[in-house]
Parts: sequence; structure tokens; C-alpha cells
Amino acid sequence: MVYAILIVVGVARFGVSGPSEVANASGVTLEVVIFLFFGLGMLLVAVGWFAAKRWARAPFLLAQLLALVVSIPLIGATDPLQKWVAILVTLAAVIGIFFAFTPSVTRYLLRDEAAPESP
Repeated sequence: MVYAILIVVGVARFGVSGPSEVANASGVTLEVVIFLFFGLGMLLVAVGWFAAKRWARAPFLLAQLLALVVSIPLIGATDPLQKWVAILVTLAAVIGIFFAFTPSVTRYLLRDEAAPESP
């Protein structure tokens, strides 16, 4: 969501710039809408994850995979800052994927379904 706001601020300050294929009002508007929806969706997933909702695991894992798709190629960047950010994002995504499948997390997510039956 922050990236969408930065796009709006950049367009307000400098105008639409870039290649003619993407430098138009409809292209920028679509980009802002896509990033806002993605950000709101991730916010909803975070709320569901912290509330221990089982449905939040799948979109959480998808977000981690998307982070890996972006960060792994950036590990080879020539800029040291980009390289370290990519390494940190990769580590965070791998750790998130690992902990999402630990038995204790699975038990916690399934705690309502595993309630003991009455005699």
C-alpha cells in the first residue's frame, strides 16, 4: 500500500514519466489499484494469521513464494544494499514458509476442529 501511495506522490510531483507504453493515466491508475488491493489483501491475511485462522496459511505461503520470486534474482545485484535487502527478504520468506508448516502451528490452527468429543 505504501508503494501505491509513493506512486501517487511521484506522479503528483513529477508527472507521468517513462516509456509511452506505461506512461499514461490509465496505466498508472491500474498500477495504483493493483498495489492497493494487494496491500489490503496482505493486511487481511496478516489479521487472519495472527487470529489463527486456518484460511490465512495459503495466501501467506503465496506471498512468501512471490517474495522469493523477486528476491532470489536480486541476490546477484551489483549494488550492495540491494544484495543485502534481497538476502534478508529471502531468509524471511524461507523462515516464514518453514514455520507455517511446523506441527505446533498446524495444531494451533486446527485447535477448534480437534476438540474432544463428549462421551
